[in-house]
Amino acid sequence: MSEDTPDVQEIGDSLQSMNVAQDLSPEKQKIDILLKPTGNAPIMKKKKWTVDSDKKIGWIIEFIRKYLKLETNEKLFLYINQTFAPAPDQIVKNLYDCYSTEGKLVLHYCKTQAWG
Repeated sequence: MSEDTPDVQEIGDSLQSMNVAQDLSPEKQKIDILLKPTGNAPIMKKKKWTVDSDKKIGWIIEFIRKYLKLETNEKLFLYINQTFAPAPDQIVKNLYDCYSTEGKLVLHYCKTQAWG
């Protein structure tokens, strides 16, 4: 990996475990996401993550790709609540406000197209 590309450990370190949002100031809101594999996608050991609300879906896709050590030619699809694929430039907070379930944004990931 190049030096300006963060590795999985650095990205994982930047994410916090669940229930951190209680201690945060309003300007740095965190959102709980639940990552679920679908189809032939490898299973992540940790499924629950907390991300900054201003992150884009494209950032989450890149994080999953690096976490799963996918090759550059392997595709990764991400879906909201098993229904539709959000655009990579969508902000996590907007999706959370519209589609959260039980305080979490549920994202399904797979290596082949599944829904939508």
